[in-house]
Amino acid sequence: MEKRHKGISILSAQITATISVSLVLLLLGVISVLGVSTHLITTQIRESMGFSIVMSDTASPEQIADIKRLCTEAPYISSIKYVSKEDALDQWREEMGEDLLKVLEVNPFRGVFEINVKASYANSDSIDSIIIPFRGMESVDEVNVAMEMVDSINDNVRSITLVLSVIAIVLLFISFALINNTVHLAVYARRFTIHTMRLVGATGAFIRKPFITGNIISGILAGVVSGLLLSGLIIYLQHTSPDIISVTPWDIMAIIIAGQIIVGMFICGLASLIATNKYLRADYDDMFK
Repeated sequence: MEKRHKGISILSAQITATISVSLVLLLLGVISVLGVSTHLITTQIRESMGFSIVMSDTASPEQIADIKRLCTEAPYISSIKYVSKEDALDQWREEMGEDLLKVLEVNPFRGVFEINVKASYANSDSIDSIIIPFRGMESVDEVNVAMEMVDSINDNVRSITLVLSVIAIVLLFISFALINNTVHLAVYARRFTIHTMRLVGATGAFIRKPFITGNIISGILAGVVSGLLLSGLIIYLQHTSPDIISVTPWDIMAIIIAGQIIVGMFICGLASLIATNKYLRADYDDMFK
């Protein structure tokens, strides 16, 4: 009866440890999703930054085609859109209901290239270097770029990235401490087994192996459970906010879930090694502490 009660107690401790580790890994998974989503969003914001090229009124179709070709071939440009002066006039007519051509007898608009740069080039220094060749072209009237907005967005992105990095590092240390304590309690429930095995002459490696293996399996199970919970949370958010899938694609989610399992294996294995070594070195009187 006592042996059965002891077995139930050990099993209960193992299940409690697995559940606790699952919740901690879920928290790490949520932070990872937030970090990845923030990175993807900031990349999209950066790639919406760029400059506009206003063509001169006398720019020929060949000169316009040359600029379009240069922008298309440039490795630092993510997207390019050309609005001709005729398209701009038609857009004005649709939006304002007024035909400027009849009023002014001339089209007041000019052709404009709206150019966005890749995220790695979305800073004032890079954009300054990019627009220099365009400013020297005869067919270009002016090049416009909102440098203050570019610098402001980059400052905000750096601040957000720093805050999330600090939070992630702090949570990683807290998670290790929580998982270490949880695994320690699971090993503590079997401390007398460790002491008995040592008394009968079992080597340290022989004693450690089942504890480390068992806790690694618990870490894998905890990682799978936390991955399922995280997936369920994302699916729920997809129903409440359909745009969430564009922020957290499933290929990224698969990597995060795999990371949860690997972290669970590593931390549980390391924590069980530390806890087992503690009781391997402990005397009988220390078993009651």
